[in-house]
Amino acid sequence: MLTVFGALMPVFLLIVLGHVLRRVLLTEDKPWSGIEQLVYYVLFPALLIDTLSRANLSAVPVAGVGGALLLAVVAMSTLCLLLRPLLASRLGVDGPAFSSVFQGATRWQTFVALSVAGNLYDDVGITLASVAMVAMIPLLNVFSVGVLAHYAAPMRLPWPTILLTIARNPLIWACVLGLAINLVGLPIPRPLHEFADALGRCSLALGLLVVGAGLQLDGLRRPQPAALITVALKLAVMPLIAIGFGLAFGLSGTNLAVVACCASVPSASNGYVLARQMGGDAPLLAQILTLQTSLAVFTMPLFIALVA
Repeated sequence: MLTVFGALMPVFLLIVLGHVLRRVLLTEDKPWSGIEQLVYYVLFPALLIDTLSRANLSAVPVAGVGGALLLAVVAMSTLCLLLRPLLASRLGVDGPAFSSVFQGATRWQTFVALSVAGNLYDDVGITLASVAMVAMIPLLNVFSVGVLAHYAAPMRLPWPTILLTIARNPLIWACVLGLAINLVGLPIPRPLHEFADALGRCSLALGLLVVGAGLQLDGLRRPQPAALITVALKLAVMPLIAIGFGLAFGLSGTNLAVVACCASVPSASNGYVLARQMGGDAPLLAQILTLQTSLAVFTMPLFIALVA
């Protein structure tokens, strides 16, 4: 437990530092937007390509880890849709608010997952977390955009537009390219590897600073009931579902711990941008993200230590 907590502390200290820098030094939105674009389109993809291209995929249970998390996403998405009538009747959760509940309960913060998995299990952890990305990111994008288009968007988006948005995701292409290089056995020149490795090392720290910069602590004073329910779904129910599927796939040790790690991280901050663009309840999602990030420092060690 203490080992897991120790591995998490640098991650959450970077998030706290990002929040402080946003309030004290870099107070304008523009620098943070530029850093986010740099991480999302350049640094983070470089890390994924370099890691997956060099990974020994035969030594990790790709199908087990990917399958457990894929099924966990489907199960949580189904649960959210089943809860939709109850949330509407009991808590007055309208369409835009429900889309934020859905995103908050299903999406995952890749920066945090990769950092924690890497701190705990080095390259094996990053490789397994990258496998999780391949399994989860395309499906989560389809589900999130579909729910927003159905429940929140002022105008229904055509499916070709939705699919084009998903196809433009640089993280998906980075995973595909890294896996293709690995499977083909294409040799990577040492200078190119060192270049990608240098970019990748920058990505996690900068990504976590961006997460911290986006936190809005005002929402912690009087959280909405819908936000509290979403926090419980993401930080408690989702890890239990993923661990259950992981055990069904025969996972244990490091493999199961990475599944628990990826399932128990806070929701993705880029969901906030998507909510603003497609008519979702962005303030509610910002509150959800802040609550989850604040509490995950306590809940993540519990689930990782439970299965490690």
